[in-house]
Amino acid sequence: MSALKRKRGGKGPGRNTKKVKLLENGTKPETTEMGQNKEITVPAPVSMGKWKNKERVLVFSSRGINFRTRHLMQDLRTMMPHTKADTKMDRKDKLFVINEVCEIKNCNKCIFFEAKKKQDLYMWVANVPHGPSAKFLVQNIHTLAELKMTGNCLKGSRPLLSFDPQFDKEPHYALLKELFIQIFSTPQYHPRSQPFSMSNLRLPPSK
Repeated sequence: MSALKRKRGGKGPGRNTKKVKLLENGTKPETTEMGQNKEITVPAPVSMGKWKNKERVLVFSSRGINFRTRHLMQDLRTMMPHTKADTKMDRKDKLFVINEVCEIKNCNKCIFFEAKKKQDLYMWVANVPHGPSAKFLVQNIHTLAELKMTGNCLKGSRPLLSFDPQFDKEPHYALLKELFIQIFSTPQYHPRSQPFSMSNLRLPPSK
């Protein structure tokens, strides 16, 4: 056993040492600015950005919904990475209970599906807790399982929201436009978001 002891984690003479080429006279070569400019710098990935927009949307419903509404809620949670889920709300509870549920879940936006008499379905879109809120009658539902999505859009990517020019003319339409933008748009640099990608599809010529 040798009497010499090496320190744990220490660098030996042949480990991780950078070899430097010497000139004939024994001097080190000088590094010029041209040599330093040849170094390639790789930019930071997109996920390294700072997540500033802390929008969180609570998506849940009342009791008495059918399977199509349940699949629609699951599709919204799948496409929107900034959503949270909760159990079904009792029919006896008033609508102001939604503010308390959103506060517990740390959400500032809400999409609430209200079923009445197991026939009509209403969708509440609200900014919690001070409003505004809007109520819509849902008449036609198509889930993701029924639709054929052509392209390579990633799940959780930032969508493109398009509005009719009428939304900029009337004040109540402009309010709904801003509410939809804040709810359905994925916040930039969200940890669960994915980059938006679009493919150029070549359609066959029409006969």
